This record gives sequence, structure tokens and C-alpha cells, in this order.
Amino acid sequence: MNLSGVLIAPAVRKWTPRGALLGTLAGVSLAFIAMTPAMRIFMQPVIGLVCLGIVFGGWLAGVKFPFGVPAGLVAIGVGTIIGWATGIMDVAAVGASLSQFGLHLPVPSVGNVLAGFSSLAPLLATAIPFGIYDFIEATDNVESAAAAGDEYNVREVLMVDGIGSIIGTMLGSPIANAVYIGHPGWKSVGGRTGYSLATAALVSAVTFLGVVPLMLSIIPLAAIYPILLYIGALIGAQAFQVTPREHAPAIVIAMVPHFAAWASGLVDGALVAAGATAVGIGAVALENNGVLYDGLHLLGGGAILSGMILGAIAIFLIDHRFRAAAAYSAIGAVLAYFGFIHSEKIAVGASIPIAVGYLLLAVLCFGFSYRYRPGKSEEASAMAPG
Repeated sequence: MNLSGVLIAPAVRKWTPRGALLGTLAGVSLAFIAMTPAMRIFMQPVIGLVCLGIVFGGWLAGVKFPFGVPAGLVAIGVGTIIGWATGIMDVAAVGASLSQFGLHLPVPSVGNVLAGFSSLAPLLATAIPFGIYDFIEATDNVESAAAAGDEYNVREVLMVDGIGSIIGTMLGSPIANAVYIGHPGWKSVGGRTGYSLATAALVSAVTFLGVVPLMLSIIPLAAIYPILLYIGALIGAQAFQVTPREHAPAIVIAMVPHFAAWASGLVDGALVAAGATAVGIGAVALENNGVLYDGLHLLGGGAILSGMILGAIAIFLIDHRFRAAAAYSAIGAVLAYFGFIHSEKIAVGASIPIAVGYLLLAVLCFGFSYRYRPGKSEEASAMAPG
């Protein structure tokens, strides 16, 4: 999907307001990067809060640690000491993890990949939305880097990302590559090209040698979670810091679908743990207990894309660019009709009521253009891309 996205990514960046791109990225960051670490920190507060203080003190307050040791490394070291001193860590787990140690090199799996094409068709309904998610998030991350002062060629980024995923697949990896989220955060703590290269080398080493289980048995995760919370906070904050103040409500709107997707995942997990299903319980019973199950799934479906669409519509309305808002509403109608947004899979007529709603919104926004008369400065602004 990223390779095909090379053709349209520049246009997406050009015509979509920055607030919409960064707003939906902020939603991803806060809902899926920051929330779980935040909860985990308070599940082991003796480690988590101390390490959070170290990370925020070093990276937000500028506190310097002895010998120039980075705040993240200090947090991991202190958290590990506390974890072992308080008995939270288990010696037996260290011994068990040693059985995973060894050399595990990638094995070419071209034959398996080619054989898998015969079973590909039923998977496309869910695989294509995932590919679109990856493409939009990659484009958002390029915009995030640009907002932090580092401009990259979005076509080159997507090309390398896509080719890397294909190579990984041919070597047996079931996980696609992704443009690394959190550029502003890593840059703010001194990360440069060398950081990326060192990360690649370290990740390769620990995975090829099977060291990951050993590391997890020695280092408490509560010592690492504050770093993720920090990155999530910075990405969320950037959306507001590098966009006009009046666009703030639109950024919040762009974030909302991601929290719906996050919450629907929690509800589904809770139901599975209880040995129940939403169908078995019934949507009405769930709604009577404050869980709008259908609403969560509809709002959260395709959140990365729907957040961008909703954010763009709101920004164009704020800027009195009513016809641009109508155009994005019409795009939303098409995407909803085919299941790219507000649906769990692609299908013709996937979300007809929502598609109709977007279409009526497009008509309404277009009608606004006849009820509002901008001044000269606003007319000039309306002619510019997002």
C-alpha cells in the first residue's frame, strides 16, 4: 500500500490541513501509545512514578544527570534497581529466558509467500484497510517531522518503507515496516541519524540472538513505560503547538475516533475474558449500562483516516473554506460507502447511513458558501492549499 501511496501522498499533504494530519496522528499517539503505559505506570507506581519523574525531569525540565547519562537510561537503571530491591522481579524468570538465547537468523520464505497468494482474496477486506492505515500514518509522520524542522521527501520515505516491508516478508516476517512515530520527541532528546542507525543495530542484535526475553526478565517494563508516555505526550502536544490556535477544536475532533477505537478494543477484550460476546449480550443491554458498543465500532473504524477527514472538515469550516469542507465531506461519503472508514472491512455499501450523512454534510457545507461573504484577506486565504 505504501508503494502505491507514493503516487498520491504529495497531494494528500498539499491539500489536507496540517492540523488534520497531525491531529489524527496525535489521536494514534495518545490512545495507542500513551494510554496503556500510563495505566501500567500506576499498576507499579513505586517504579513507574519514579522513572516518570526521571524522564520528565531530564527531557522536559532539562535536569542533567551525572556523567551526562541520558535520562532514559537513568530511568531504566533506577527502575531495574527498585524492581529487584522490592522483589517485583523474579529470578526464576531470568533462568527460563536463557533457553531462548541463541542465533536466530532470518530464513528466506519466498515459497511460502507465493503459496499464500492462493488464500489472499478473503483477507483483502481487512488487509487493505490496514495498508491504508499504514500509508496515512507514514504520511502523517513525515508531516510531523516537517513540523519539527526536518523536511523529507514523502515519496522516498514511502518507497523505502514499502520495499523494506517486501524484503521482510520474503524473509518470513509477518509484520510490515512503519515509518517511525515520535520524530519530535526523539529529536528533542538529541536523537539524530546515529540514533536511528544504533537502534537498527541494537534491535537486530537482540532479536537475532534471542536476547529479548532475557532483557524483559531483568528490566521491569514499568521502567520503560514512562519513555513511551513521554513520546505520546510530545506527539499530542505538537499538533497544537505548530498549528494555528483557532484550529485546536478541529485537532480534538480528529483525535476522537482513535479513542473510540481504543475503547472498543477494551470492551471486546473484557467480553472475551468474561466468556461473552456483544451479540450474545445484545447492543441494547450494553447501551443500558452506558456502553454504546455499536457507536464505538462505527466511530472507531478506520480511525486514522476518519480522524483526518473529520479534522480537515472542521478546519475548513473554521477558516470559512466551505467548499473545501464540502469536498472533504464528499470524500468521507465515498470512503464510508466502501468501508474504508467507519467499518471493520471493505465492502460495497459497508456504511450506507454514514455515507448518506457525509453526503448531506457536503451539501450543507456547500450551502454555507452562499450564506457567508469573506473579506478580501479571507478570499486570498481560501485560494491557498491546506
